Amino acid sequence: MFLIAGSEPLGSAGMQADIKAITACGGYAACALTGIVDEDTRRVKSVTPLPVELVVSQAESFLGDVGAQCIKTGVLPTAEIIDGVSALLKRYPTVKKVVDPVIVDSNGVQLVSDESIGAYKEKMFPMATLITPNFREAEVLLKRKITNIWEDIKELGQWGNSVIVKSMASQFYAGRGSSAQDMLSDFLYDATNGKVREFRKRRIPTHNVNGTGDSFSSAIATYLAKGYELEKAVERGEEFIDKAIALGAEYEFGHGYGPVHPCFMEDKVTFERIYN
Repeated sequence: MFLIAGSEPLGSAGMQADIKAITACGGYAACALTGIVDEDTRRVKSVTPLPVELVVSQAESFLGDVGAQCIKTGVLPTAEIIDGVSALLKRYPTVKKVVDPVIVDSNGVQLVSDESIGAYKEKMFPMATLITPNFREAEVLLKRKITNIWEDIKELGQWGNSVIVKSMASQFYAGRGSSAQDMLSDFLYDATNGKVREFRKRRIPTHNVNGTGDSFSSAIATYLAKGYELEKAVERGEEFIDKAIALGAEYEFGHGYGPVHPCFMEDKVTFERIYN
């Protein structure tokens, strides 16, 4: 597994979360850094991009020597970096690619320019096996609110890529009954067969969800790298992130959004007590 992603100081998101998730799912993680994110548990303070030549050279050093079964991108902080990374990835047409378009923060604040969003659509998505926006990012990409996820998600696959839209919240469940208010859903559109599948799960009450999207997409990418078909890779990724959130919910970490616990298998007794 090869990552092209940013670094942050908390150890709960970005490259740090990616590496932990990949390792927990039985993969080997290597990474080219794209930028340095300064954040605490309450907000992103700044994103400092690295020179595009350095980003590309790091990736070339690994991919040209070792190679990878899957490449996953995280924070690509500028349109220039997206251009450079996309040009590099075109040289590996048979390698599976998971593109996590990190374009808004947990508060819904846009982190990248409109030019970068356009570059994602034009240059990254057509190469992607799967893109993994959360629902806020999906709405930014659509340039409108999601009104019918079963149809809207297909629009996000117009470049030939499959899509998973993460964390559709309770407002989606109007008319489904009061118990639905305690549920979240992820929706997978598989471009290979045109089908949409809903993954429903209980909402876990916790603030420790920083880096959840990074961890989830890296888990899926790991299972793709291990040879799983897309839907099965997503199933395994769903199982992983659900358990990681459940175990991480018990910890106190800063004053805002803390991390999940990716290594739940190493603490099975505690996990069984919390999750069951």
